[in-house]
Amino acid sequence: MRVGVITFPGSLDDRDAQRAVRLAGAEPVALWHGSHDLEGVDALILPGGFSYGDYLRCGAIASLSPIMTEVVDAANRGMPVLGICNGFQMLAEAHLLEGGLIRNDHGSFICRDQVLRVENASTDWTAEFEAGEQITIPLKNGEGGFIADDETLDRLEGEGRVAFRYVDVNPNGSLRDIAGITNARGNVVGLMPHPEHAVEPGFGPDTAAAMRSGVDGLRFFTSVIQRTLAAA
Repeated sequence: MRVGVITFPGSLDDRDAQRAVRLAGAEPVALWHGSHDLEGVDALILPGGFSYGDYLRCGAIASLSPIMTEVVDAANRGMPVLGICNGFQMLAEAHLLEGGLIRNDHGSFICRDQVLRVENASTDWTAEFEAGEQITIPLKNGEGGFIADDETLDRLEGEGRVAFRYVDVNPNGSLRDIAGITNARGNVVGLMPHPEHAVEPGFGPDTAAAMRSGVDGLRFFTSVIQRTLAAA
């Protein structure tokens, strides 16, 4: 299986996402924001970073990059797409996911290991989790507050489209503690925490078992591999 990771000007975590894909057992394919060629990949990742310096709004300029025409078309056809942090912001700006992301309510950049509760374990990217399971994923953002109007929030809740929720602490003021959402079809998922930073022992979050031993993020990538291969 081939998973495309798109690099935008200002991307920081594209190489980390490629490594996560490789550790999960798939072939990462580096894609460039200025191209219109998805190179026959089976899934796509929009990585974290500060695309275009976060000017205008985070993800707003990147959402208009040439390759995003192909990303939107592929997502609408059912291709799995994961937006991580800045990638989540891009998906919202491209209207593949509802709501938006604004400045953290405390006004500061935050970096921490964040506990999440898995609310939807039936998407292409969460199929190897259990609903209600708590996982620990690194978080780092300055504009991670998820917002939407009450009608949209109620619809997301009612349709089971909240994918992840913050536990113990809300790090950025996201409404209803929402850390990530999915589209109705379940192939497009966006979240602010960074699963690609929790895929390898020795480099992940601390756990009760050992320091830096957390690998909860790896299942994002193995989930999409298994779901895609099963559907082939």
